[in-house]
Amino acid sequence: MTGAAAAWLTACGPMERGSADSFTASGELIALSGGDAGAANACFTCHGLDGRGNGAGAPRLAGLDRGYMTAQLEAYASGRRYHPEMSWIASKLTPVQQDAVSAHYAAMPFVPQKPSTAQTDGAAALLYQQGDPARGLASCASCHGKVGEGVGSGNPPLAGQPAAYLAEQLDLWRAAKRRNDAGNVMLRISQALTPAEAAALAAYASALPGGPPHPESRAASRAEHRADPRSDASAQPQRGAE
Repeated sequence: MTGAAAAWLTACGPMERGSADSFTASGELIALSGGDAGAANACFTCHGLDGRGNGAGAPRLAGLDRGYMTAQLEAYASGRRYHPEMSWIASKLTPVQQDAVSAHYAAMPFVPQKPSTAQTDGAAALLYQQGDPARGLASCASCHGKVGEGVGSGNPPLAGQPAAYLAEQLDLWRAAKRRNDAGNVMLRISQALTPAEAAALAAYASALPGGPPHPESRAASRAEHRADPRSDASAQPQRGAE
């Protein structure tokens, strides 16, 4: 990162998140250099130059929602999301830098995967697509899309994410080491699943083809409810994005 670019990024104050275009170039510098976290911790070393992850513990970032990724960096920095390396890296980035690198990865294309030819786990497919009313479990598809495309900015796509990464996140939620989902929804879901079910769901979701994210309906949007004066949601403490 050049000194001028670094100075510009650290000097910026609060900003609107309306236009990603002006931040993608500076975000690329952070992704390639690591910013104040150092070159050894540059984003691309784990997440790839194309943002597709490493196929194991590092998730794909390409095409994820900009605001969602910024919220995850904020959660890492605050300790609400657990990962030793990511927590340290995120704490070294200013809020403007977090948003800039998020804009960079959000602008990357994600090409939907070819449908998997592997044998599908029927129980995992049923749980993902229909849930389990007997246990009060809504379908994963209701938040993350039928083909893993994601629904709204707070419910990320699961398609194309490494199965090992998805399984690890369920483990972290179950142990309450990840606490940045609104209303503790994922905590409750993860604790209702058996470890075998969680692993099978992770494998099933990872193999979904994905596609353009499905917009969140206004009725289901937490942001809409917070803005509605008839709702008392604005008075409740916010726990961040899922």
